[in-house]
Amino acid sequence: MNPNSSFTLTGLMTRNYRKTVRLVPLLALVFFQITGSNGQTSLKELNLPSGEYAVGFRHYNCVDSTRTYQIKNEFNNQFGYRPIPISMWYPAEMDTKKATARTVLDYLEILKAEEEWENLPNTFLLDWFPYLWNTPENEAHLSETTNALFDANPLVGNWPVIVYAPSFQASSIENFALFEFLASKGYVVISSPSRGTETRWLAGGTAKDLETQSRDIEILIKEIQRYDEIDSDNMALMGFSFGGVAATITAMKNRQIKAFISLDGTERYKYGVLAKSPYFDLEKMAVPYVHFAQKDIPDEVLVEDSIPAELNHTFQLYDSLRHSNAYSYKLHDLTHSYFSSYGVLFANRDKRQDKSDAKIMQSYRLLANHTLQFLNAFLKRDKEAKAFIENAPKENGFSEALISKKMKKAAEKEFDYKDFNDLALHRNYQDLIALYQREKAKHPNLTLEEGMLNTLGLRLSFDPHKKEAGIQVFVLALHLYPKSANLYDSLAEAYFHHKDYKNAAANFKKSLALNPQNQNAIDRLKQLKEYD
Repeated sequence: MNPNSSFTLTGLMTRNYRKTVRLVPLLALVFFQITGSNGQTSLKELNLPSGEYAVGFRHYNCVDSTRTYQIKNEFNNQFGYRPIPISMWYPAEMDTKKATARTVLDYLEILKAEEEWENLPNTFLLDWFPYLWNTPENEAHLSETTNALFDANPLVGNWPVIVYAPSFQASSIENFALFEFLASKGYVVISSPSRGTETRWLAGGTAKDLETQSRDIEILIKEIQRYDEIDSDNMALMGFSFGGVAATITAMKNRQIKAFISLDGTERYKYGVLAKSPYFDLEKMAVPYVHFAQKDIPDEVLVEDSIPAELNHTFQLYDSLRHSNAYSYKLHDLTHSYFSSYGVLFANRDKRQDKSDAKIMQSYRLLANHTLQFLNAFLKRDKEAKAFIENAPKENGFSEALISKKMKKAAEKEFDYKDFNDLALHRNYQDLIALYQREKAKHPNLTLEEGMLNTLGLRLSFDPHKKEAGIQVFVLALHLYPKSANLYDSLAEAYFHHKDYKNAAANFKKSLALNPQNQNAIDRLKQLKEYD
């Protein structure tokens, strides 16, 4: 029954198989631990405090018809459209008649489907997937009750959104405990598996894998717009491990993203892969960014696992950011695997470096709380949360032996014509001369070019709902460039378009006075005589 026919499901040979399949994720800097014994953890002991809302969960499939896909396990030449399994957590109505809390096993039924072993008997579940491990402790997790009400009705509201990118080749539900926690606090979380372009398998943390997962994130961003209960103006990205790289590129592509949370994201470890993306542009990384990093890797592990020592202290992306308020935390009791619910519950402990189960669960709670505070600060504009994020850990009551932090402010952006136009739009383009004089005094380098004002004035003037705004832009433009024959000509065209022939004629004459060769003004004045 094992996917690798040379091994059985039991004993040492299964564990050796798992060591083999972990080599590619290790090279991708996923750092799943493979030694030691299983942890003595539980959802009850993890004890993430629920918020005021019941948590709904739904799982369904959509299709990306722009890409074709093959189910590798079926060993044929059949291709279909690429499936996108979607998991979503959300504030829900509490209706115990229709929805009851489900177990961890219910989540793992979804895992089987995403791993394309939907009909695998549950008796083989912990043997089959290399990150679960068949132990008495893990068997006990399957019956634990979660906080999710499967297919519950959404609670009416306007909830901020978190789009989640899983770790290397991982499931949409890998961080279900964190997602339930955030949904109970008033957020919608949407996630899909990390999978390859043509099959379930990624290529090994390559630039192609990066773009594949980034496109999947974009599909989730589009998918979530279908729901009435979400606030699409307040959307964050979150990524764990390799998902952090994909989320970084997506944040550079999409200016509507308002915040970005990285759970030990591999953008810290694989900057070279990130920089190879055609969409990589540090100038476009301008959202509040927080990176939660694993504890320093001991020298013994660095040597035995051939991990570069500089990964403990090098963070090229953070150092290179100029336009983001950036925060970098290090959780000194948490190794990489335990940034996910799967890791806390199911992963084998590495005796070389892992802390006790109690410390692992404490640090995961700390991670969840800091994630919530960051989201509250930048999606809900909560002042107390913003102060929490700006504080040093000890100011929030945490020992720096448990968590340490560094941060840097975004470089002040130079105020330019786009910023001025945003202000003008906000006031419906009224009193623009006064606005310009005020902003010019604050920003002496502000320049409004004649051509920009001319184009904007015409664009607004030809819109039947914004014609007065266009006229006001020309009033400002002529205040700045009073000898521009072209601006008078454009203003005259705006009046002509709206059949204000008197003002059109007056401004064509002013244009002609400044430029007697203006043939357009000559022709228009001849035409206007017909309207006298």
